[in-house]
Amino acid sequence: QVQLVESGGGLVQAGGSLRLSCAASGRTFSDYGMGWFRQAPGKEREFVAAISWSGVSTYYANSVKGRSTISRDNAKNTLYLQMNSLKPEDTAVYYCAAKWQTGSSAIARIPLSDLDYWGQGTQVTVSS
Repeated sequence: QVQLVESGGGLVQAGGSLRLSCAASGRTFSDYGMGWFRQAPGKEREFVAAISWSGVSTYYANSVKGRSTISRDNAKNTLYLQMNSLKPEDTAVYYCAAKWQTGSSAIARIPLSDLDYWGQGTQVTVSS
């Protein structure tokens, strides 16, 4: 089992920045590819960004590419998402998820039900 706990969400004005964190515990964090997903009210959960278990490769949704950076610190068992130039359309609950030994582009493509573990989410609200 892997437990994932997100933090760092909040209310921010458009153009602002937030850094989300996802703290992992349980099995070896470095064995898992990790991803960030988001779900806005009335919409399906969607992929945001992913990073391979080694941290070497990353992959981003077009909607956040150039504005967000995913990273991980395997020594601290923590995943991060730095989001800049936030827009009202970025408002959503953000979730981190883990998939055993999976690359970043694969995490972007697999069905959400195939991800091994999910966190409980953290709310991000961007005001205009």
